[in-house]
Amino acid sequence: MSKENSSKSCDGAGGRLTYKDAGVDIDAGSELIRRIAKMAPGIGGLFPLGMLFAGFFLLHFLLSFSHTGDSYLVAGTDGGGTKLKLAFETGIHETIGIDLVAMSVNDIVTSGAKPLFFLDYYATSRLDVIKGIVGGCQQSDCTLLGGEVIAAMLPCMMAITNDGVAGFGLELSQTEEMPNFYAEGEYDLSGFAVGIVKKDSVIDGKNIVAGDVLIGLPSSGVHSNGFSLVRRVLARSGLSLNELPGGSVSLGEALMAPTVIYVKQVLDLIIKGGVKGRAHITGGGFTDNISRVFPKGLGASIYKESWEVPSLFKWIQEDTFGTV
Repeated sequence: MSKENSSKSCDGAGGRLTYKDAGVDIDAGSELIRRIAKMAPGIGGLFPLGMLFAGFFLLHFLLSFSHTGDSYLVAGTDGGGTKLKLAFETGIHETIGIDLVAMSVNDIVTSGAKPLFFLDYYATSRLDVIKGIVGGCQQSDCTLLGGEVIAAMLPCMMAITNDGVAGFGLELSQTEEMPNFYAEGEYDLSGFAVGIVKKDSVIDGKNIVAGDVLIGLPSSGVHSNGFSLVRRVLARSGLSLNELPGGSVSLGEALMAPTVIYVKQVLDLIIKGGVKGRAHITGGGFTDNISRVFPKGLGASIYKESWEVPSLFKWIQEDTFGTV
């Protein structure tokens, strides 16, 4: 098909109408993919399996990880949530892609699974968001296997890199914005991660007994949940996102801090032994998420004096409840 035909033009009563006239720029999509290719090694080079309609992951890595049939594939999915609203308001978009990867890989690593690959759906074309997704995958040793950047597919393959990222395959679409669908400057995104864990290495909490110790890993801030409440607190407080309420960074910067990706430190702890269960503290907080790990009849005693509550959380608590 020639470049001219690929523009999907048609003749209408008002003269020749092109796909670009409708708000969809195929050439801009191709340029976006060329620019994304510079963000990670190997992205953009076509392999013999190129020009198909899906991303490919090399099963040789799975076979080297375990024998066929003795492992589980573990999957998780999540979206940007209402934290996206703050990204639009602050103009901070570099961290949202990291948040997207973190929410899925942090879920699947609770079972002891090593992330293998990640796919994303991204309804616009901001490179700074995609750069965050690439960064999140690099932090979790997870292959960015595919993505839908709306909507016509143009697959590319990613070679095995030398930095420990296993597998290959990056299937990116040509970029088409969605005219008249999202408000100017807004977008949506979601992601999906798949990992692997040996059947005899699954972390499921069944061996937890009374007297075991509960250890918390620090967060970078609010992470990616609770932002409906945060935005209500912001509206009620009258504070500007540019203000510095007891910190060295602005309120907007503190709230947009990227979610910590716990994959490497958690897998290291599991290798050392002794980990019986793990909870990813998300929307339900301590109450809902920690209890999901325990066998029936067990609970947890949490000593809140054992760590310093960050000033950001104190501000949210004080405004919400009037006390800390």
